[in-house]
Amino acid sequence: MFKKILIANRGEIACRVMKTAHAMGIAPVAVYSDADVEARHTRMAKELGGEAVHVGPPPSAESYLQIERIVQACKDTGAQAVHPGYGFLSENKAFAQALADAGIAFIGPPVGAIQAMGDKIESKKLAEKAGVNTVPGHLEAVTDPEEAVRIAKEIGYPVMLKASAGGGGKGMRLAWNDEEARDGLVGAMNEGRNSFGDDRVFIEKFVEQPRHIEIQVMADQHGNCVYLGERECSIQRRHQKVLEEAPSPFLDEATRKAMGEQAVALAQAVDYCSAGTVEFIVDKDKNFYFLEMNTRLQVEHPVTEFVTGLDLVELMIRVAAGEKLPMTQDDVQLKGWAIEARLYAEDPERGFLPSTGRLSRYIEPDERGGRVRTDSGCYDGAEISIYYDPMIAKLIAGGKSRAEALATLRQALDGYYVRGLSHNLSFLSAVAKHPRFESGEITTNFIAEEYPDGLTDADLKPADPGLFAAVAAVIQDRVERRERGLSGQLAGGEPEQPSDYAVFLGTVEKEEHAVALHRGADADRVTVDGRDRHIASGWRPGQPLFHARIDDAETIFQVDRDGAGWVLTHDGGRARALAVEARHAPLQRLMPFKEPPDMSKFLLSPMPGLLVRLKAKVGDPVKAGEELAVVEAMKMENVLRAVADGVVKEVHAEPGASLAVDQAILEFE
Repeated sequence: MFKKILIANRGEIACRVMKTAHAMGIAPVAVYSDADVEARHTRMAKELGGEAVHVGPPPSAESYLQIERIVQACKDTGAQAVHPGYGFLSENKAFAQALADAGIAFIGPPVGAIQAMGDKIESKKLAEKAGVNTVPGHLEAVTDPEEAVRIAKEIGYPVMLKASAGGGGKGMRLAWNDEEARDGLVGAMNEGRNSFGDDRVFIEKFVEQPRHIEIQVMADQHGNCVYLGERECSIQRRHQKVLEEAPSPFLDEATRKAMGEQAVALAQAVDYCSAGTVEFIVDKDKNFYFLEMNTRLQVEHPVTEFVTGLDLVELMIRVAAGEKLPMTQDDVQLKGWAIEARLYAEDPERGFLPSTGRLSRYIEPDERGGRVRTDSGCYDGAEISIYYDPMIAKLIAGGKSRAEALATLRQALDGYYVRGLSHNLSFLSAVAKHPRFESGEITTNFIAEEYPDGLTDADLKPADPGLFAAVAAVIQDRVERRERGLSGQLAGGEPEQPSDYAVFLGTVEKEEHAVALHRGADADRVTVDGRDRHIASGWRPGQPLFHARIDDAETIFQVDRDGAGWVLTHDGGRARALAVEARHAPLQRLMPFKEPPDMSKFLLSPMPGLLVRLKAKVGDPVKAGEELAVVEAMKMENVLRAVADGVVKEVHAEPGASLAVDQAILEFE
């Protein structure tokens, strides 16, 4: 077995691999860029008795993607093997070859398998030869828009145009007609060329009402290969997974077996070893078709670990060291259910625009007896950099059934407290409680259909406003009780603590609730709009999480001060709550709402980022929909367009400027 391994990655996956390596008695070696000097993975390696090696400046192309520096770091530290995690160099055949040439083990598949499966066109041809179901399509590279139209008509619309070297949703275009086929080919070729240095594009039939279901395989160097069940990954946004679960609520045992056997056949056809994932698209009738094979550990691997009881990273390390798999297919048993939610630094209320900054508060949820797991590379005060993927962490919840796992996930999301930047926790909670998701009636179109405008005020409206009002009254009562207990007050002069409150929910609408509070030794009885609730909580002023038993149900609210009131968040709902003594309610009803300033005459930056292009100057007329500026954030270029016709009055920012959220770029007459 290896004595020391280098993890050629960063963030949560680097930390995840280190934990298993340490448990196996293997010393970890981290690599880090200038931006990650204080990152959690850098610190963890040293804390676990390992080392951390600097590999370059913040941009990944100058650090984490530098093959020679990674190999040299192995030589300098004596690392005998490299685990690549996912992303970066994990599926780079040149990296695997460079390690082999240096006599360093690659904790992943052989170079030939990476090469065979890294090309979408060639991998589909191999799949067909191996007897794997494939989507009807044209597997030769297409370069001419008119040829694309001819092929699309032969296959039958709708079709998907895909860059052969694409991944992560890049280089993909859906076409429903001839015009979209022409434009889609050009766009997919450009993205493929810019992102992967390969502009080859192929065309295949688009499966309607599709589900994205993948099979986890594990193979050793002795010809043994097993499948470890499936993962349902249909909850996606722009081809990026958001929620994953194992097993799938859609598959039956016969379909699972057929998909698993085909996945194993494909792996064996390319002499695969290590962990790999064969992805399928599945239609409403359980017909399944091969999409691609990812020759690495997947982001969502923890849900498979939950239901199989296996440590996939440990298996990868043991296989790379030449050991045989410790189980056969008959030994693989799926028990219980697990769901993973990806926590991203993005703003779902602004079209999921990326966010960057420092985590001013970061509190992970309780493990709940092993039913909750958080894979994270962050901590209080950590920075989410502009240079890397915006994923903060993965939250995994398990249970004996899907309903139990889902209930655990919803509570864990309530207990995950993140402040300092925008994030998608409220969106994850909204999806987790959506009736379609609860029923398992989902497709890859779920988010586009149910949240076409991102997360809206309607999505954030509390399902039970009375519960929010009751909690707000208890919180306000605790604050006032502490204030009345301050020392130095005149004896007998303390004002009487009220028992009747009026709680106003919302900033504009100010929905009013009458609340009567009856204090008890163990719990408060709170009457809201005529309904009694019993609330037992040890909450104290200043605590960000309100843990309570409400009518014998465990409940968590997130609590943030907002002037004289509070912002309460629970189960995907959010509301500003102002609790006042009932006798003051008539005055509160008269308080006017202060309208925000009119910014309709400005082009504002919707995110923090770099202004890379500006296509307008003072005096220029602009038309609605016209491109005005491009802001780069999280490795992505975001085009800002005019929402109405107008004339540029003033330019407030020049290309090269670092922009804050809502910073003015242009002003119109």
